[in-house]
Amino acid sequence: MFEDFAKVGAVIEHNGKKFALYGTCDGIMRYVAEDGEVLRVGLEVKSKQTTYAMTSGYSTRNGPKEDHVKQCVCYSIMYGTAAEPIDYYVILYVNGSRKAWNMTPEEFAKNPDICAFGLHITDDMRTDILDHFAGIVDAADKGEPPTLDLDKWLFNDFKRTIALSLSPEELAALQRKVSATQRSSLPEKTKRDYAEALAFIESVRAETKEAA
Repeated sequence: MFEDFAKVGAVIEHNGKKFALYGTCDGIMRYVAEDGEVLRVGLEVKSKQTTYAMTSGYSTRNGPKEDHVKQCVCYSIMYGTAAEPIDYYVILYVNGSRKAWNMTPEEFAKNPDICAFGLHITDDMRTDILDHFAGIVDAADKGEPPTLDLDKWLFNDFKRTIALSLSPEELAALQRKVSATQRSSLPEKTKRDYAEALAFIESVRAETKEAA
């Protein structure tokens, strides 16, 4: 199955909590081993066109990105069964941004068009993911929001609500964290993103205070 033909919404019950995993995997293939064993192998394709360095040896030295691995683990839960599990996944990075049209073999080897990783998914990996989701549902049931994660701020759809809901103690802790970040060895982009997030939070709170 591939793409829209594979769309699934799976209702999961774990640790006494019920939640749904919904999504569309890129594909599920069948691999026939030499001894005749048939394995279901998932396929996840990630494409980038912003930089040719995405598939370079340096960029991929630590393997596939953690979020992409977790995505594949979720798919293995959604599409796998006891009779036909999906314990293996291929994560394929496709680079649409070429360094040049004319490259030497050595240059192409350093900046290939594709880079693939094989992933063996274990039950422990699945349990970790399900524990995480069940924990979110449990926290929501108890009305206990998680600590603000600035690394996920950019694509957060509730920025204004979060800014206004922070307690003075939480805001002070956030200010200390951002201040420490500016003196750290973290990348400049991360420092800038953290500072901009804090500036937004402070401006929203200031505007609301003035309006009141």
